[in-house]
Amino acid sequence: MAGKNKVSVRIAGNEYTVCGYESAEYMQKVALYVDQKTTEIMRANPALSTSMASVLTAINVTDEMFKLAEAKEALERELEITKKSLQEIQQDRDALSQQLQKANEENRHLLLELTRREAELTEVRNSLARATGDTSHKPRLHNIK
Repeated sequence: MAGKNKVSVRIAGNEYTVCGYESAEYMQKVALYVDQKTTEIMRANPALSTSMASVLTAINVTDEMFKLAEAKEALERELEITKKSLQEIQQDRDALSQQLQKANEENRHLLLELTRREAELTEVRNSLARATGDTSHKPRLHNIK
């Protein structure tokens, strides 16, 4: 684990030294956010002391954090529902794929059976024609002029 970082930040016109395991850039970013929120409150309410503005900033930032946590939980619930729905759709797709495969196999089987029976029918017709001397079932060639 990396050592503690120490960074000097300015919030509401006051210098603070902040220590933490996060990067110096990250701590500066957090401090800048707090400074902006505190300055916003102090501009809207010039009569507030820095201490009171800091407390209001803490309340507002905590409110934001709670709302974001609730939104995150709602998104996680929605994600779980979506995952379950996706899983059901995938199961349906797999079942339909199996049905299609069976139908294709049955179709192939029926086509083979049809071909076999057509060959049998042709053979029976030929046998019948030979037995009766009938050639009307054979294709006729037309004279081409």
